[in-house]
Amino acid sequence: MAGAPVRRASYKDTLQPALHRRFSSTAILLLAVSYVEALLLADWSSYFWAWLPFGLTGFRALLIFACGLSILILRIAHYHVGLKTTESGLQTLGSSLLNLSTYETGFWYGISSLLFCPIFLFSMSESANLSWVTHSSGDRPRLNERPLFLACYLGVCALLQTINHYRVDIDRLDFGVSRRSSIAQSKGLSFLPLPFQTVLLKLPTVLGQCARQALSAALVCLILYYAVFRSFAWSWALLFLRPFNELPKTAALPSFFPTDLFLLVRCLYAGTLMNFVWSSGNTAFSVFMVKEPLKHGIPLTSEAKDPNGSLVNGLKSKKLSIQSFALWELSLIAQYSEARRQAIYCDIDRKDGSTWSQIYNTCMDLLKQIENRVDEYRNPPPAVAAAQSAQLIQQKHRVSAPLRRDAVLNPTEQSTGLLSGVERALDHIARAPGATPVSDLSPFAKKTWRGTKDRILSKEQQEALSPEHLRSEIENWTTTLMKIGFISSLFCHDYRTRLAAVVMGKPHAEAELYIHAAQALCHLAVHSLAEDQFGNVHRDVPTIIRTLTSVIQKVEDLKQTFPVHWTDPSGCRDSPEVDQVLDALRSGLEQIIAKFEPFRHDLHLSLGDMRMAKEALVKPKQEEPIVEKKEAMPKSRAVEAKKPQLSRMQHRGSRRPEMEQVR
Repeated sequence: MAGAPVRRASYKDTLQPALHRRFSSTAILLLAVSYVEALLLADWSSYFWAWLPFGLTGFRALLIFACGLSILILRIAHYHVGLKTTESGLQTLGSSLLNLSTYETGFWYGISSLLFCPIFLFSMSESANLSWVTHSSGDRPRLNERPLFLACYLGVCALLQTINHYRVDIDRLDFGVSRRSSIAQSKGLSFLPLPFQTVLLKLPTVLGQCARQALSAALVCLILYYAVFRSFAWSWALLFLRPFNELPKTAALPSFFPTDLFLLVRCLYAGTLMNFVWSSGNTAFSVFMVKEPLKHGIPLTSEAKDPNGSLVNGLKSKKLSIQSFALWELSLIAQYSEARRQAIYCDIDRKDGSTWSQIYNTCMDLLKQIENRVDEYRNPPPAVAAAQSAQLIQQKHRVSAPLRRDAVLNPTEQSTGLLSGVERALDHIARAPGATPVSDLSPFAKKTWRGTKDRILSKEQQEALSPEHLRSEIENWTTTLMKIGFISSLFCHDYRTRLAAVVMGKPHAEAELYIHAAQALCHLAVHSLAEDQFGNVHRDVPTIIRTLTSVIQKVEDLKQTFPVHWTDPSGCRDSPEVDQVLDALRSGLEQIIAKFEPFRHDLHLSLGDMRMAKEALVKPKQEEPIVEKKEAMPKSRAVEAKKPQLSRMQHRGSRRPEMEQVR
């Protein structure tokens, strides 16, 4: 009887327990924040019971913790790695509105605010006048509109937090946080692990952002409540509370407004507390989940039954997050774990090839993807599919009469003269708006048009109405409009995002993926001189050098010539993700050249290969951008300065390549 097939080691099985431990650390910190907020909402009539976690304060802390726990579960379901490379905010908005997860996120933020509302109301004293039903002396019980406004305010907070969730891409796990957090440490918190230090150092800034967001929600709620929500919320509150209280049957709105200074202050207090629960949980999750893939200082796969097989399985994963963690672990192994490096060099009897060959192929494929994307951007493939689809459309059977080609103004007879020329000009505008209609006028109409124009308009006015001047005015107006924050956030095509999309792909660009791939390749190659017993690695060193050189040169050339979109008013040409990848490639290439240059004859590396590699190590000098201020000129003087300016611009543009971008 044949034995059961052996299951291949899965990297996910190794990574999952580590992620569970990190989620537990996030939950512990969130529970501590919830307990602090429960203390702030305590009555403090008894100092002993106010802080005791086994009393009412502890129960309140658990309820507040439940408000944040629902958001953490949401983060687990929707987290992703890499920078979103959508071209504009409007495109991001459109894709978010069509995605079901957006409404799921809004639903859970709404449930969280709905749970926090009774917690806050129950914690307020009677003097706050926040009970749902008021009992005035000698009058029937009445519905109190003050807690109703507070509930609507918390709902608006949930709405704004949902928008902010996708605006700043909270679901992203930034692997660079771990590297940056190692720099920012506090001496007073040195007894805590580094991730806890990072989170605690961020919490004061997070609290300030929560207070500002609570203030923004108050302004929005004041408008929406009295314009839209008041009558709707009042009728539904009566519907739910009338069976339990002897409320009046009339649903008429109160004649006075419920909002006063004391209510607004309590709204800001509640909104800040609730936003802080959400933001502290999101911050802790984003920091703890990107800890180094180590357990007690050793790689995660070291405890697996087949460490190398599990690691290779993670490198070949189709899921970007799992592949990113596996490459990160491989990079750490290549730099700091001598035993694991030797195990990789010696593991040559595998079904799919040696461990080194599989690692080499995976990392090289990632680096060549960058090169291929740059080549596709510079030389896009012909639109064969578009031509075929257009041909199929033309071959379809016509089911209706063809469009009429006669004049737009439906003239009954062919006539000549000024009226006929104007009609043909209007017809030309309707059919071909990009062309110049005056060119199609009859000679008599052209002569009449020029004479009329010279009699009515002066030369300066004619130049002011010229297409070139109008185009310039439209460009200036568009540039001014794009400097408005809200409009720019929707329509701006950011240089950073566009360049990252070309170099690292869509819809997410994770720079650490390529950084760790380059680091792993280069460090394994460097350490192979002393640790590779079989000498398998040195055969691939020439290909590594040539590939790194080619990728660096092509990305640098693309970066120097990549245009700034006209919707980007800043003109900033910074792309941190691409710069980080280039720095990692240069660092690895420099290490390999330093170690293997004495053996270049044995590796069949020519002098040209070494020269090109050393040239790739040199960073190009950054030219200071030349900012030209455009002053608004009166229309009467615009013509006089128009032609000299254009000639100077063309002359300068021919001498300075950077002016190609302006035109």
